[in-house]
Amino acid sequence: MEHEIIVYHNPRCSKSRQALSFLDQKGLDYKIIEYLKNPVSEQELKLILKKLRINAASLIRKGEDDFKQNFKGKNLTEQEWVLAMVNFPKLMERPIVIKGNKAVIARPYDRIETLL
Repeated sequence: MEHEIIVYHNPRCSKSRQALSFLDQKGLDYKIIEYLKNPVSEQELKLILKKLRINAASLIRKGEDDFKQNFKGKNLTEQEWVLAMVNFPKLMERPIVIKGNKAVIARPYDRIETLL
């Protein structure tokens, strides 16, 4: 059985919309999770990081106001970065596309090819 494709999506993000368009052009079914409306849990985020094979700090959007106002210049632990993204979901890089035990940050969108 083929693994479901899951996209952590922000509809206001052009890169996120490009990723969905790419999947549509390939004729692939996927599930959208609008993570700003339905924030990820701590456990879910840790699983995403494991599938991405990166640490939490690598998933942080350092240009976001939430980062600049609350975290810039701070040296946080892995757990503290995870909790930061749980509490401030805009900090998460996007879009994240998952299939099975693998995931990519789809910037650029054609990185999704590595999952197919």
